[in-house]
Amino acid sequence: MEFLIYLSSFMIPFVIFGIVGYGFLMKKPVYELFVKGAQDGIHTVIQILPTLIGLMAGVGILRASGFLELLSGFFAAGAEKIGCSPELIPLIVVRMFSSSAATGLTLDLLKKFGPDSVMGMTVSILMSCTETIFYTMSVYFMTAGIKKTRYTLTGALLATAAGIAASVILASGI
Repeated sequence: MEFLIYLSSFMIPFVIFGIVGYGFLMKKPVYELFVKGAQDGIHTVIQILPTLIGLMAGVGILRASGFLELLSGFFAAGAEKIGCSPELIPLIVVRMFSSSAATGLTLDLLKKFGPDSVMGMTVSILMSCTETIFYTMSVYFMTAGIKKTRYTLTGALLATAAGIAASVILASGI
């Protein structure tokens, strides 16, 4: 195990030197390609910045307005019937929009219940098993210029439901 920990500290430099070395072996203009990629990256950031600001503002409004607590109260009885704690509902809703806001809610739950509790295990697994659906769809589809998403949202919501179920089942079995 210690060998893996030692090896992990060198992985990023190995990857970087490997990519640069491969570029030199293939006689590619490595620095010029790096600069071109950085320019493309900055262009992408400028393109998606309004979407990011809108999502962050929306999640902030949801948290500050008390809507998430209202939503928790509304779904509490149904959540308890399926074995899901009502305290998870705000995290589940926010996680679909913003990872950083969900991380804030996760830290609040970990402070309240502790990391070794069933709730702590559940939120940890939930954060690993779910994705920021609407953020990902808006950013990547906008960047790629995709207008018709077809079944992407349905599939993403089903995958998120599976991640939520897995987190509740796995944490309650620990």
